[in-house]
Amino acid sequence: MTQLTLGQKQRLFTRLIAKLIEFAYAQGYELTFGDAFRDPRAHGAMGVKLGYSHSSSTHKQRLAVDFNLFKDGAFLTSSDDHKPLGEYWESLGGAWGGRFSDGNHYALEHGGIK
Repeated sequence: MTQLTLGQKQRLFTRLIAKLIEFAYAQGYELTFGDAFRDPRAHGAMGVKLGYSHSSSTHKQRLAVDFNLFKDGAFLTSSDDHKPLGEYWESLGGAWGGRFSDGNHYALEHGGIK
């Protein structure tokens, strides 16, 4: 299998996030964006920790987004609340943060980083 370049993976990520958003709304959830791209000017380049961002974050590579999740007007904050979306995201080939950090984190792995 051909390995995707970072740019190819970023474009794939965007398409897959669109599917995740559609799935969420079809299940009765609503979303707002939390963190998406973390600009290296504010968060440091890959491998550099600056601010609250992890030193090696897929957010810095445009391969992750954190979603704020709502259902019936209520803001849902636990990782378990995100589980239906996380499992769907994994079925698309994504890495769901509920397995390793925060349940609101949806990423594509790149270079061993989720």
